[in-house]
Amino acid sequence: MRAVCDQLYLMTDDGSNGHKGFVTAALEDNIKNGANYDFVVAIGPLPMMRAVCNLTKEYNIETMISMNPIMIDGTGMCGGCRLTVGGKTKFACVDGPDFNGHEVDFDEAMKRLRTYREQEQEATREFNCRLMEGAKNA
Repeated sequence: MRAVCDQLYLMTDDGSNGHKGFVTAALEDNIKNGANYDFVVAIGPLPMMRAVCNLTKEYNIETMISMNPIMIDGTGMCGGCRLTVGGKTKFACVDGPDFNGHEVDFDEAMKRLRTYREQEQEATREFNCRLMEGAKNA
């Protein structure tokens, strides 16, 4: 990113790489300090992308997001990455993954992402237990 950006602001939860805080804090500070953005790209967890879109919508800044976080098979066959964009059904893997963030129904996408939370947690517990058994036997 440094090679293609005049300014790069890195934000992390703990400040270990760049500044501590949310990307929306840096973005809003820059806007309030006179930055004149005409396009924002947000790639990452759904809550972060939604927060960026909420902020950029206030300032009428076009925003593109990547819906990779909800993709599963990449063929459109499973339907796991189905989402609503601009009131129309889309599939992130075949219609995207990049979309106008102001048109994405984030509530629906986040609900879909939580569909298998219980099974994922169970698999994580089982995997961690087996992983620890391997460490004990080593």
